[in-house]
Amino acid sequence: MVEKSHTSGFWPSLADPLRQFGERVSEWLAPASEASGDDDLYRIAVELPGVEEDDIHLSVEDGVVFLKGEKRTDREEKGETWYFSERQYGAFSRSFRLPPDAQGDAVDAQLKDGVLTITIPKVTPKKRENAKIEIRKG
Repeated sequence: MVEKSHTSGFWPSLADPLRQFGERVSEWLAPASEASGDDDLYRIAVELPGVEEDDIHLSVEDGVVFLKGEKRTDREEKGETWYFSERQYGAFSRSFRLPPDAQGDAVDAQLKDGVLTITIPKVTPKKRENAKIEIRKG
């Protein structure tokens, strides 16, 4: 895969490696998620361990669910020697495009045991009525 430079010359911009690194870091910090559905609704589950409910912002705009938030740290380091830490902290965001039959104005969300479950009801299709149509004489 050939990546294009953001400048117009032969030499890549000095900012390109930093920009590419930033894109990869944001992908790495994005919380894991899964989507499923049944006859009545769609379900999106997002792993957010250690994230407080007040630090999560969820909205729907133009058929897209936007999830933004931040996992904060309150680590006190007095007198401790840290050898490694694999814990992630910082801001995150995800977005999910809704299918055409999703009711974006009826989204519900629940945070339980570090998993945010977003449910979106499906539009109930109107039942077609079988009716005899009279043909008029012309």
